[in-house]
Amino acid sequence: MSEPAKDPAGGPLVLVVEDDAQMRRFLRVTLRMHQYRVLEATSAQEALVCAAARRPDLVVLDLGLPDADGITVVERLRTWYSGPVVVVSARHQEPDKIKALDAGADDYLTKPFGTGELLARLRAALRTHNRTAANVDQGVFVTGTLRVDHDRHEVESRGQPVKLTPLEYRLLQALIRHADKVVTRTQLLREVWGEAHVDEAHYLRVYMSALRHKLEADPARPQMLLTEPNVGYRLRTQ
Repeated sequence: MSEPAKDPAGGPLVLVVEDDAQMRRFLRVTLRMHQYRVLEATSAQEALVCAAARRPDLVVLDLGLPDADGITVVERLRTWYSGPVVVVSARHQEPDKIKALDAGADDYLTKPFGTGELLARLRAALRTHNRTAANVDQGVFVTGTLRVDHDRHEVESRGQPVKLTPLEYRLLQALIRHADKVVTRTQLLREVWGEAHVDEAHYLRVYMSALRHKLEADPARPQMLLTEPNVGYRLRTQ
């Protein structure tokens, strides 16, 4: 593993796991230009050792590593590491994305991708991980025009109380727990309806539509409750 000597002081520490030298250099230069500190690993084993030794704030992970599949790295990291993991991969098939997200990745970018999109996804991943105590410990979640008081089971949108059914509320809670993170359909079905209903994708379509009609200013053009096509959903906080 390596850490460039001129990384900015005090920025988030990112572990880049990538065996392609050109892509690794692009990520290093891009991240350093935007005030990230960078560690680098070129294999699964090196990545796991580096992560354990340095405890990065975020991991950017390629799936096509020379000694193991990146999915294995995600699974092993998730046995102890709670920070964000953002996958960047040339694999563009939906099953690959779903497998990575179900293994515990926070987000998935398909190569090639733009610098702006990469940085936005990293900011979102870090924002989720660093959510303030006011939103979590005090039991109140606030973003934009949405306010959810978990202790009182009260929901407000644009300053007005919103009545949700028990299942609508449980679905909203699940999305809040993973705010700014892509949550697969399987994961949401498991959390809200239980293991016996993981194949009932139509449940999600019906209840997401209901939530959008109650919480979005324009349900046809949602700004907060977003669909990740053929993968799942995301609650966007900014």
